[in-house]
Amino acid sequence: MQLRRAQLVLMLATLLPTVAMTGIGVILLITGQSTTTIILAVLMLTFCTSVITGLILGSIFVGKGASLVRVQNDFVSSVSHELRTPITSINLLIESLRNNLLEETDRAQVLSLLARETARLEALVGRVLELSRLQSSHVYARERMDVSSLVEESIAAFDAQTLTSPTPIRRDLEPGLTVVGDRPTLVRALSNLLTNAWKYTSEPKRIAVEAKSGPRWIDLIVRDNGPGIAPAEHRAIFEQFSRGRAAHDGGAPGIGLGLSFVRAIVRGHRGKIDVDSTPGDTAFRIRLKRRREPKPAPGKLQEART
Repeated sequence: MQLRRAQLVLMLATLLPTVAMTGIGVILLITGQSTTTIILAVLMLTFCTSVITGLILGSIFVGKGASLVRVQNDFVSSVSHELRTPITSINLLIESLRNNLLEETDRAQVLSLLARETARLEALVGRVLELSRLQSSHVYARERMDVSSLVEESIAAFDAQTLTSPTPIRRDLEPGLTVVGDRPTLVRALSNLLTNAWKYTSEPKRIAVEAKSGPRWIDLIVRDNGPGIAPAEHRAIFEQFSRGRAAHDGGAPGIGLGLSFVRAIVRGHRGKIDVDSTPGDTAFRIRLKRRREPKPAPGKLQEART
């Protein structure tokens, strides 16, 4: 709030004299009789233009800085909230062991709970560090891959995570599509979307993967028959530790990092991701640049014709 107020005061303190000086410069330029007056008017207008341009650029940079600070504060707050639960549990368990008030059977159970909470804490920290690495990394493998094989590998990874409740995945893939990118991370992005669809969809689950081509893009779409996502949440769900209302109301497990991973991977491939959702039909779409086939050399083209 203080930053916004300071920005507004700076704009008013700079803009009002600049506007007045611009008016004077215009009047001098119109009514000036001597060369000196005209030159002075041009210099005043040039100065005012530079001031206004600098003011606009400064406002943009200050706004971006404020937005970055807000995102960082939200991230720290979210991480602190997620870390508080396992740390509190660990402290309580340690206190129970320290006071020697437990029977031998209870001690074994407490040690088991302590190991579980420690593993949970370690997994959370590992996921945050991995997400930071994905967001800051600009180096991805450039491997040409068939879209159908990419989808099949993603479904296999999804099946391995959902052995307790196997779910058939419908395929609707345009044949012959290829993309260039890093196979392991793209597999992870698709499998994350499939896992999300599985978690937030009630029985009977209907999940599908679609692949379509356009003039410049190839669309990979994961579709499900879940409860839907409100339009106001379409952007927020891709932020770290952010989950939609349906996820909270349904009690689905998760901490809100899955879609952040997907967005980081897609951006690393210079692609786009969006969501289109209505109750009973939710579609997450990954758009990757279509691979351009190299044009044959004139000599080879002539040989092919003959």
